[in-house]
Amino acid sequence: MAIVQISQITNRLGLNTDLPQLAGAELGWSTDTRQLYIGNGTLEQGAPVIGNTEVLTEFSDILNLGASYTYKGTAAGYVVQTGPTPGSPVTQSLQTWLDQWASVKDFGAKGDGLTDDTAAINRALYQLYCCQDNTQIRRSLFFPAGVYIISSSILIPPYAMLYGEGITSSIIQMIASGGTGSYVAETTDNLQQTGINIGTNGAIPPTGILIESMGFSSLDSSKAIFLAESVTNSKFTNVSFTGSGTVSTLVNDSLSTAGVNFDCSVVTTNNILFDGCAFAGTVWGVQTAQPTRNVTITNSSFTTLYQGVFLGPYPLVSGGPTGTRITNSVFDIIYAEGIVFDTVSLNATGYNTFYDVGNHFQGITNPFSSIILIQGDNNVSIGDMFQRSDAYSVNYPRVQINDYLAIATTNGSQLQLGSKIIETGTVVTLLPNQTNGNAIVFNPATNGAIVTSLKIDYSTTCPSVTPTAIRTGTLWITNTGSGTLNSMEDYTENESIGINYTVQSSGSNILVKYTSLLGPSATQDCMMRYSISYFN
Repeated sequence: MAIVQISQITNRLGLNTDLPQLAGAELGWSTDTRQLYIGNGTLEQGAPVIGNTEVLTEFSDILNLGASYTYKGTAAGYVVQTGPTPGSPVTQSLQTWLDQWASVKDFGAKGDGLTDDTAAINRALYQLYCCQDNTQIRRSLFFPAGVYIISSSILIPPYAMLYGEGITSSIIQMIASGGTGSYVAETTDNLQQTGINIGTNGAIPPTGILIESMGFSSLDSSKAIFLAESVTNSKFTNVSFTGSGTVSTLVNDSLSTAGVNFDCSVVTTNNILFDGCAFAGTVWGVQTAQPTRNVTITNSSFTTLYQGVFLGPYPLVSGGPTGTRITNSVFDIIYAEGIVFDTVSLNATGYNTFYDVGNHFQGITNPFSSIILIQGDNNVSIGDMFQRSDAYSVNYPRVQINDYLAIATTNGSQLQLGSKIIETGTVVTLLPNQTNGNAIVFNPATNGAIVTSLKIDYSTTCPSVTPTAIRTGTLWITNTGSGTLNSMEDYTENESIGINYTVQSSGSNILVKYTSLLGPSATQDCMMRYSISYFN
């Protein structure tokens, strides 16, 4: 019905509980709740229902009024069917829909780089994950881009799910001085108890923690970044752990800070994954001597550190870190070793790339330490690649194993089995009609070892004799220490190929000489394929 005239507006005033059925177009004001209503009118007047309609004001609970949110999905070109039939869609209030996740700013955090957000962040963690052991109240906690200043440790309980907008965008940062606690953040039980108190009073130890796309940092050089204590089945993806150390300050381990420390005071820390993480500005990127199990670090970066990963020392009879895997990561600008396995076992490093590591921040032409140091049985380094060349591995090898039962490869050129090193097979051309020519020149020092004996396995083919002429054998060489060499050869051939080998020394070099006795008609080269093995 069209509006044909304006009538005098009447209104009512009183408490919300006393609000009567209003006449059509009559206003009613609830003084206690500050809500305004207007009467719908009668059905005869065209009202769809009899009742009162709230008029929105600044005091209206808009989210509660939005009680019929339904997912449409119209971008697909049609309305998505959310219920069992097209006519019965699933609906929920806007408040319920928004409460499916939480922002740390909902709890008072500012993220402005100025305000102390410690209490707000810990309150959010407590309210979402600690008040009750109830899966229905757990929500992912979102950290919008910003710097969240803290003055004491953030306590991360079981099942916490934290995510931000990137490791350089959403950052929890400890103040430069005066902060309490040894870490920027640490794992706790669901009563936010730490240390030996974890799990007491019926509490659940830390487990199921997921942290993604955010950073933890400290402006205080004495603070470590993250303590993963008695935690299991947890994952860190695209997370940075950054201290304030520089190449001027990270020249020793006196501060004992780490990007990540592990502790097993109550529960064995087990099944932890760091994927795409960044470690920088602390003494160690990752450090522990605790008996952790199954910690994986992959696709990560270690830079501007005293040492990259340091596991141990720990008496082998008592345990220590085991099952640690460090793979597909990059190590650069590291004062001493990139990885140390110190009296621990059952750990592996593989397919990592090491640039400026072990050079005391003085560049790759000034080595001062090995790059990977293995001082325990049953550890491996497979497929790791090193910028340090043979020329700079004389005193400080890329991988140092000593006499432990461990395996390592070096840039694809060596296989090291404990104290035994096997060089990659090499091919050398032997010219015809030569006397005392050089077939092999081997410098033990250049290969990062003091070699007193070596073995050369070889195979020589000479097409000038016949296309199938072949000789295969082994040369054993012993350095007497007085500048002379003792050698012995054992070989077999299908026919005489006219090649003789002798061994002699020249300064620090061990030379394998050859004489080819093929006659004036010989014009084709012979080929010697060989591999050297020795003990360091």
